[in-house]
Amino acid sequence: MWVGTLTFAATGALVALRKRFDLIGVLVLASVTAIGGGSIRDIIVGRLPPTNFTNEPLLWVVAATALLIFLLPHAVREESRLLYVLDTLGLAVFAALGAERGVEYGMGMWGTVFAGAVSGVGGGVLRDVLSGKVPGIFYRFGDFYASAAALGALAFYFVSFLSPAWALAAGVLVTAVVRIGSRLLKLRLPVPRGLGEDAEGERAP
Repeated sequence: MWVGTLTFAATGALVALRKRFDLIGVLVLASVTAIGGGSIRDIIVGRLPPTNFTNEPLLWVVAATALLIFLLPHAVREESRLLYVLDTLGLAVFAALGAERGVEYGMGMWGTVFAGAVSGVGGGVLRDVLSGKVPGIFYRFGDFYASAAALGALAFYFVSFLSPAWALAAGVLVTAVVRIGSRLLKLRLPVPRGLGEDAEGERAP
């Protein structure tokens, strides 16, 4: 969980720097990206206050990560391969943990899938909204993201009937394989035909 949280914090801070936010803006966007998805998940299942808000060491490390990115803006780039791998790992872990929370609170298949997907992508959606962008999951180009998290959560749900430990492994593995595989195979989700580029200058996946 820590790897995923810190990776999301770094991506949030990098987006804030690109938008030329000040120090407070960088800290806020990094924090929202890092803990937003898990917090939404906890609110959905009725766990209050959200776990992330009571984990003081995690919050301090998120803040330290944002500060490090602010002071060394060229140390990490959004398009770096390492950041992509870590982001994929974070997405996979959060999707599996979100699905686990859904099953723990008695959700059915669709509720579990929703909890897992929101846990994985919720922070990124909040980051995009706060930075003035259409959330990337609605037009993502280059790989599957929200759909990868949803499929990972679905895998967790079915395997959880056999073994919780195996379910976590299955959720992480499916999410990672779907995301990386879609990138390697250049897969994209269907979109309406005959439309031009969207407001972000990209064609929807």
